Amino acid sequence: GSIIAVDLGVKKITILTGDLKGKSCTVKEYPIDPSLSLEEYLISLLHKTKSDLPKTPCGLVGISIGIYGVVCDDLVLFTPYYDLKHSNLKNYLEEEFQVPVIVENEANLSVIGEAACAEHFKNMIFLNIHEGVGMGILIDGELYTGQNGYAGEFGHTILFPDGRPCPCGNHGCLEQYASATGIVRVAGRMLAASEEDSTLRGLQNITAKDVLDAFKAGDTLAGRIMECVGGLLGSAIAGFAAVVDPEAIVIGGGVSKAGQPLIDCIQKYYMKYAFPSCKDAKFALATLGNDAGIYGAAKLML
Repeated sequence: GSIIAVDLGVKKITILTGDLKGKSCTVKEYPIDPSLSLEEYLISLLHKTKSDLPKTPCGLVGISIGIYGVVCDDLVLFTPYYDLKHSNLKNYLEEEFQVPVIVENEANLSVIGEAACAEHFKNMIFLNIHEGVGMGILIDGELYTGQNGYAGEFGHTILFPDGRPCPCGNHGCLEQYASATGIVRVAGRMLAASEEDSTLRGLQNITAKDVLDAFKAGDTLAGRIMECVGGLLGSAIAGFAAVVDPEAIVIGGGVSKAGQPLIDCIQKYYMKYAFPSCKDAKFALATLGNDAGIYGAAKLML
């Protein structure tokens, strides 16, 4: 039999296929098609993926979906960055494909994937930094999701009361300042506030990748931008660590492609603000990189 695992991203959909032994895996990425509703586009991709699966006696046996939002008991409760017309995506897809479907938060899937395939810690937090900031929490080897599935909505920690509005309805959320989009906002503010030379000044429509590349190349202004972002992330993680006392703090998501310089920047401020007994926590880049969530989704089906 075969499985399909999906990372339903903000700008792209990533699909993994594999067999029930967790082998023969292939991963493909598809940009979001704005001309179709997200569900219509997802279903068209799943039908295409299913038709391309190798012929096996059992065929397709299950689908798992990673959602950038709040999920509880397979029900999508809230998605800040895309519109889903069907909150019960599980039932919607099960009727369409006649196989079991699992729906889970992408950061939760990331910590599952990283724990299963790479970092074997029993007490770990996985920070997924992309257009938003998600967190998967592993306590005593078990995924912790809280009473209603909201645990790990780290990006909606309030840093600045009455700060920038967030799609969640609050103001001043962490991800408005320290996500990929947050990095761009900080860059715009710092570029406007000074005349300091920077490779960023000659660019149109600056992206987080532009800032991170300049940061790694030693650009001074980009360094100050990331010091600001790293300070926000490091202090916020330190506050959360005082609650759960993690053995390891793993950084993943698209922003983690900045590599070790990003980890060093965040860890510096974590060490400054962390409760003394939490300072031994190991910091690491996600071994699975930006694919941790898709492998976590696959793990749930095996």
